[in-house]
This record gives sequence, C-alpha cells and structure tokens, in this order.
Amino acid sequence: MMMRYKEEKEAKKEAFRKYLESSGVLDSLTKILVALYEQHDKPSSALEFIQQKLGGPSVSDYEKLQAEKSDLQIKYNELLAKHHETCKELDELKSLHSRNSSSKEGMDAEAPHDG
Repeated sequence: MMMRYKEEKEAKKEAFRKYLESSGVLDSLTKILVALYEQHDKPSSALEFIQQKLGGPSVSDYEKLQAEKSDLQIKYNELLAKHHETCKELDELKSLHSRNSSSKEGMDAEAPHDG
C-alpha cells in the first residue's frame, strides 16, 4: 500500500516536471538563474531581478503605476459626481420645459374660444 502511494507521488512529480519542461518554464527559469549567477554585482533583490527578467514591472514602476491609478481614481470620482450633477440639472430643465409647454398648450387651446 505504501509503495503504491510513493509510486503515484513520483509519477505526479514526473508529470509536473514534463509539464514545466514542455511549457518552457524550466528553460526560462534556468536562463534567468544563469543570468543572476553571472551578474558580477549581485542585485540587492534577487526576487526583483527575476520578476524583471520575467517581464514584470520593477518596484519603482509599480509604485508609479499605483500613484497614477490613485490620481485617475480621484479624477474619475470628481467627473462622475459632476456628471450626476449635470444629469440632475438636465432633468430639472426638462421638467420645467414640459410644465411650461403644457401650460402654453392649454392657453393656445383656450385662445380661439375667446376670439
């Protein structure tokens, strides 16, 4: 029973290794680790080095993007509030206009009877 469990575990490991190999993950990671190994001056953050080599943003790029996102969120909230305000004003103008035009129609309908 125990032997079969070990065999299944080994088979799963082997299948996963083949998956990593066929999808190019092992090759990419190996190249990155070799590049890190060959760096004369090792970077202060090996993890950041690996992330950059994988195409991710650096910490400073990420922080810039976060700041830009915050600024854009503030602008969006301001514009949305302004939009709601403008829609409310438009609705008020529409209802005022419809009240005025319906009262004018009432007057026009009565005018010929008076004449």
